[in-house]
Amino acid sequence: MDFVKDLDNRLLFAVPKKGRLYEEVLKLLNGSDIHFNRKSRQDIALSTNLPVALIFLPAADIPKYVAEGNVDMGITGQDMVVENEAQEKVSELLQLDFGKCRLCVQTPIQGDYQTLDSLVGKRIVTSFDQYARKIFEPLDKATGKKTSITYVSGSVEAACALGLADGIIDLVESGETMRAAGLHDVHTLMTTQSVLIANQKSEHTQLIEKITSRIRGVIAARKFVLCTYNILRANIQKGTAITPGRQGATVSSLESHEGWVAVSAMIEAKQKGEIMDKLTEVGATDILVTNFSSCRV
Repeated sequence: MDFVKDLDNRLLFAVPKKGRLYEEVLKLLNGSDIHFNRKSRQDIALSTNLPVALIFLPAADIPKYVAEGNVDMGITGQDMVVENEAQEKVSELLQLDFGKCRLCVQTPIQGDYQTLDSLVGKRIVTSFDQYARKIFEPLDKATGKKTSITYVSGSVEAACALGLADGIIDLVESGETMRAAGLHDVHTLMTTQSVLIANQKSEHTQLIEKITSRIRGVIAARKFVLCTYNILRANIQKGTAITPGRQGATVSSLESHEGWVAVSAMIEAKQKGEIMDKLTEVGATDILVTNFSSCRV
């Protein structure tokens, strides 16, 4: 297949090629009705229902490709955007609500260095070396010291135990890996999550808006569920106070039960158990909760 020819006039959409982000992105693409077939180890896949080509890249490289216009849009981490110094060159379209973690300065729990300032002039190992230099340059200048910052692509948490570093800068999600290495975080530099970004000069503006809208719908569908129930007309206000909906609940008469109505409203998925309990307390019956695969809100 002549991929160069097939990419003509297609929006190029860069997505992570492996790992947990890849799995989450596949769910987003499926929910957004972007169909494609990716052959094994192939880093380009053409959508079969939209003029889109998916480009599978390391998440760390995606901000650079989007910023330079090699691709039109992409999914990566906010930390990767900062590390590539691409904040001013790309548009952040959506926060995707997965891949959440913190970029932290970490040191040995029983070590001599327990603050960011105490590490000035010491040895730092990280895969975020560009960002680390920005953090320590003003501190070095103020103290007249020179912090050593060394780039390592993997196993950063082992650097202190191996005597290669006095502290590290790395991502923390649950903290299990950090604690297993005898480290703790002494300073949070940023919180981060996965984001949808776009090149600011892309010619595919309408298609970018369409894809963004679809992905926004998938994210909203994860946050909300549809709650339906029956309740006495006299208790409508009690019920709708519990389920006000996003723009108001839908109420309809029940012809089979005089004096009763059916109510439906969107509610937050994380609150569904508590809401169902409260509805039961005010006399609601036949309470059902339905998940969405996608929606527009």
